[in-house]
Amino acid sequence: MSTIPSNSTTNTSSTSTTSNVNSALSSTMTQADFLKLMTAQLQAQDPTNPVDNSQFVSQMAQFSQLSTTQQLDTDLQSLSSNISSAMQTSQVLSSSNLVGRQVMVPSSTMSFDGSDSVKGAVNVTNASDVTVQVLDSNGNVVRNMPLGAQSAGLAQFTWDGKDDSGNTVAQGTYTVQAAAGSTSLDTYVAGTVTGVGYGGSSLGTYLQVAGVGGVSLSQVAQIL
Repeated sequence: MSTIPSNSTTNTSSTSTTSNVNSALSSTMTQADFLKLMTAQLQAQDPTNPVDNSQFVSQMAQFSQLSTTQQLDTDLQSLSSNISSAMQTSQVLSSSNLVGRQVMVPSSTMSFDGSDSVKGAVNVTNASDVTVQVLDSNGNVVRNMPLGAQSAGLAQFTWDGKDDSGNTVAQGTYTVQAAAGSTSLDTYVAGTVTGVGYGGSSLGTYLQVAGVGGVSLSQVAQIL
């Protein structure tokens, strides 16, 4: 009687592919499938010509190897899950130290409460003259703020809540945009961290930033 299919596969492959065969076997067969196959083989054997002992021992060894491989895979998955969970918990707990602190995060809008100045920054890609504009909800420019020559990196600015005429604008949400000549630049706004949470594997740890909303921890450009 012939041996199980894995032997024929091995005979047509080089010794170096043994681990790949075992990996494929463990991913396509369960212990129950292997045991059923072995039981069926024993039941179908010719009583006058039983399975050779060496073949049976070989198949038992493969069954043991399959069991060990599957258990190892289960243990590794469990370990990976536990490590990931521990890292997530650790990151959330360590990020809780940011509550009450101001952080600089990506944003094209800023909230003005009617009195306090708003801090922001521009991501300057190449050294150049930079200009920041603040627009109202209708898209009208209420304030032009030339920052002058800036080197590459984050160039910070502060808006005092006034328009170009020196009048304090109404409280509300305003759009901020920046450019170096005809090139638009990314803007950042400073806000106070009010909370920390975990948004799942796709988002990870996030911060609740006043005036901005939820922001991924990885997007924080500066801690002020």
